[in-house]
Amino acid sequence: MAALARWCVQRRLVTVLLWLLALVGIAAGAFVAGSAYSNDYKVPGTESGRATELLKEGFPSLGGDSDSVVWHTTSGTVRDSGVEQTMTRTLDRLEDLPGVASVTGPYDDEGGAGRISADGRTAYATVTFEHSGKDITSGEAEAVVKTAKAAETDGLAVELGGSAVELSESSGGHTAEIVGVAVAAVVLFLAFGSLAASLLPIATALVSVGTAYAGIVLLGHVMTVADFAPMLGLLIGLGVGIDYALFIVTRHRRGLKRGLSVTEAATNAVATTGRAVVFAGATVCIALLGMLILRLNFLNGVAVAASLTVVLTVAASVTLLPALLSLIGTRALSRRERRRLAEHGPEPEMPTGFAARWSAFVERHPKLLGAVAVVVMAVLALPTFSLHLGTSDQGNDPKTSTTRQAYDLIADGFGPGVNGPLTLVTEVDGAQDKLALDNLGSTLRTTEDVASVSPVTYNQGGDTAFLTVVPESSPQSKQTSDLVDRLREDVLPRAESGTSLDVHVGGVTAGYDDFASVIVEKLPLFVGVVIGLGCLLLLLAFRSIGIPLKAAAMNVAAVAGAFGVVVMIFQWGWGSDLLGLGSAGPIEPFLPVIMVSVLFGLSMDYQVFLVSRMYEEWLETGDNRRAVRVGLAETSRVINSAAVIMISVFLAFVLSGDRVIAMFGIALAAAVALDAFVLRTLLVPALMHLLGGANWWLPKWLDRILPRISIEPPECRAAHERLAAVTDAEVADVLAEEERQRDVRDTTG
Repeated sequence: MAALARWCVQRRLVTVLLWLLALVGIAAGAFVAGSAYSNDYKVPGTESGRATELLKEGFPSLGGDSDSVVWHTTSGTVRDSGVEQTMTRTLDRLEDLPGVASVTGPYDDEGGAGRISADGRTAYATVTFEHSGKDITSGEAEAVVKTAKAAETDGLAVELGGSAVELSESSGGHTAEIVGVAVAAVVLFLAFGSLAASLLPIATALVSVGTAYAGIVLLGHVMTVADFAPMLGLLIGLGVGIDYALFIVTRHRRGLKRGLSVTEAATNAVATTGRAVVFAGATVCIALLGMLILRLNFLNGVAVAASLTVVLTVAASVTLLPALLSLIGTRALSRRERRRLAEHGPEPEMPTGFAARWSAFVERHPKLLGAVAVVVMAVLALPTFSLHLGTSDQGNDPKTSTTRQAYDLIADGFGPGVNGPLTLVTEVDGAQDKLALDNLGSTLRTTEDVASVSPVTYNQGGDTAFLTVVPESSPQSKQTSDLVDRLREDVLPRAESGTSLDVHVGGVTAGYDDFASVIVEKLPLFVGVVIGLGCLLLLLAFRSIGIPLKAAAMNVAAVAGAFGVVVMIFQWGWGSDLLGLGSAGPIEPFLPVIMVSVLFGLSMDYQVFLVSRMYEEWLETGDNRRAVRVGLAETSRVINSAAVIMISVFLAFVLSGDRVIAMFGIALAAAVALDAFVLRTLLVPALMHLLGGANWWLPKWLDRILPRISIEPPECRAAHERLAAVTDAEVADVLAEEERQRDVRDTTG
């Protein structure tokens, strides 16, 4: 690491130029190639997946994505000649557009009446594309939207809904990113007192995240990447990138204050804290790539995209950042700090003030503070037990979007279930099967929570058939999920008895439910693998059994508390309208997997930075109480500053207008807040004080067989010890004096 840092410092202009060329080159490639995101929830082997395959094989023309065009009149009805002529021409134009296979409207002779509401004011048509959603270009979707919207008049509103239409929806700009970066810049300036030093973490994060964002766009052309993956990568990259740079800049500034040259300080910062950054980044990537064991295409793309972002932020932190630090020279210090350094020479930086007092307070009251932390985490985690996994629909989109307005028009005019009908598909063999299917329609119409059932439709060969069931409830409703279970477990098995029928339930809700079931089934294995690998890394780094076990427990607590907050806001609806997040609804089924990965990785960051300083002190003195006190006093300020930055960046993404991204932002912000302010600065040190020397216990036989890795190389640590020798002694004196004065004040009352 020292050699890499030295190379980047000595060739700083080359390093900066290489990063800028990478950013511009990859961004240009992404601009030329365009995006190719896909929210493909299909899971091979599930019942909904089999229904989709049968439908595609038996009815090739129905294999493409189906979207809706909805129109509503404020006066008269949709059957008025003017409205009918306008919309008929519009639907004909839509059918002639590239990528559109067919358009079925309310004015067709067969089945058209069912597409007009009872009051006659709302009607809809179905636009079927030639390809599935992941293969539809944004240009094809935008052409459909523009053509349909051209029919609008003062008395006629036209809206569109469906997954393809979402491709044309504006992201709402970059308000979230701008706000997050601005808040981070303010916090950094307050922490450093130097404008140049506060801008470097921002610049490093923006270059690395911008490169990663463009790389994710290109990645979508070679594998399935969800449309929220770039924003998720941006969210993680900004938070992690700024934090990593903050830790390195803090170490660099400490070196300057101790009299090191700019080159020596930058090199030493990367060789010491930079190694911790690489280690922390590796744990984040391991946690993210743990999603690959689920073998779900939808999550594979998210895992690779997020990991790519973390890798680039780490790379920029240990290459681009030292080059920039050497460019600004001593301006990494504030004017007051530079003036003091010139007048008084190098001075040790002692952890005085609140950080030292808090560390001593935790040392004196570990049982009480540990109990308070446990109660807080337990209360926040309680709502997690009522977690309901499901998929929000376009009824949760912003109220101004065409997809949300189309959803509301259909729900008001035809019932909420029309927004997410179920498709029952089966192979047919002979007259007996056809008779059973005809009887099935009658049975379904009398089934609880079923609003309507379409006639059975057979393909040309007569060997495949499907019928559409419209639930009484919305696609995201638990009532609809219960209906899917009822059909699969009770209604359909009875109807299939004595026949060769094997009816599969498909459709949006069924597909989401199957996706959630697969994730829940594999979640224990996934969590076990991620936690196990993380504990193994900590075991190798800190040569202790207790440290990894406490880290695992703390990470699980942070995840549980964060999910409790998510359930309260998004599922129970506490404050969701106030935050502009729409009505309450289920939690996305992929959220637990992604959040466990991200939160586990981020939690490991703070664990590494906190415990590595304690471990260093333990190796030097063998005194656990001193190691915990000094480690907490010296790292709590920078950890808290980093946490404030991360929380600000994550919460800013609530402004994105995207429910899924807002869910990620709030979950991550809650987890970081709990991790930094409750777990790492309260519960962890309290437990370490209570456990004493057992914190660092490792069986001798295990110590002999484990490979040795070090977050800081021996030569760098030795240099650091020489530089810090005076500091450590003075820190001890300061802490002892403060404690003595407190005892005197307590005694004199």
